[in-house]
Amino acid sequence: MPFVNVDNGVSIYVEDTGNGRDKPVLFVHGWPLSHKMFEYQFTELHKNGYRCIGIDLRGYGRSDKPWTGYDYDVFADDIRQVMAALNLRGVTLVGFSMGGAIVMHYIAKYFSELVSKAVFIGAAAPCFTRRPDYPYGLEKSVCDDLIAKCKQDRPKMVSDFGKIFFRSEDSQSQEMAKWLFSINMEASAHATVKCLEELRDADLRKDMQLVNQRNLPVAVFHGTHDKICPFDFAKVMNEEIKGSKLVPFTESGHGLNIEEKEKTNEELMKFID
Repeated sequence: MPFVNVDNGVSIYVEDTGNGRDKPVLFVHGWPLSHKMFEYQFTELHKNGYRCIGIDLRGYGRSDKPWTGYDYDVFADDIRQVMAALNLRGVTLVGFSMGGAIVMHYIAKYFSELVSKAVFIGAAAPCFTRRPDYPYGLEKSVCDDLIAKCKQDRPKMVSDFGKIFFRSEDSQSQEMAKWLFSINMEASAHATVKCLEELRDADLRKDMQLVNQRNLPVAVFHGTHDKICPFDFAKVMNEEIKGSKLVPFTESGHGLNIEEKEKTNEELMKFID
């Protein structure tokens, strides 16, 4: 089942490596990536008996690219319909960056239905941008600038953004940077802009409190050198979600699942079990 049709006939691409008997792990990618970003997790976890499921959010990768639906609420609905179509139960939901914000909203909205655990990796949550009572993250004007650059020269904007994705600009190979760039450019320009607006404006602090009330096992993986979603985000989530497990990645920036792939995989499997 490579595609699942959700509301309004939108087709969501699904990469499913399992046979239904393995422990299901559903990965939700960040902006403006696709399920391909989890290549190193799929390979290792599947080898160790886990069922790895990746989706391309609407507007990204191989999924349809409609003109509407680019907010956390619709993304959460899409994920729920994919899980129902695959008849999943006891899912560990893993969200990276914007995907982490979507996972947080999903749990708050659906009371952890079908989900047994959650992992936030470099999550853009609870707020991606600063507020008068939330001094962490980027200024909203930075998102406005990215939106303007996207409309003027999207490849240049994506390339420049990629320079701060890792701990340093040269900490990974040029080939790795080119590979991620190619994934980013598969996204629709419209989805890229609309999700920047959602990242800029969304405030998930109430959702975070609902996650806290669910008593769901939660792990927070975060790079201590993250220039996109600062480590302060992880501290806030760890403090506000009772019993959550904070795992610092001291050799990583934002892209910790690539920079410290072995540690990411080991910690994931340890947490899932």
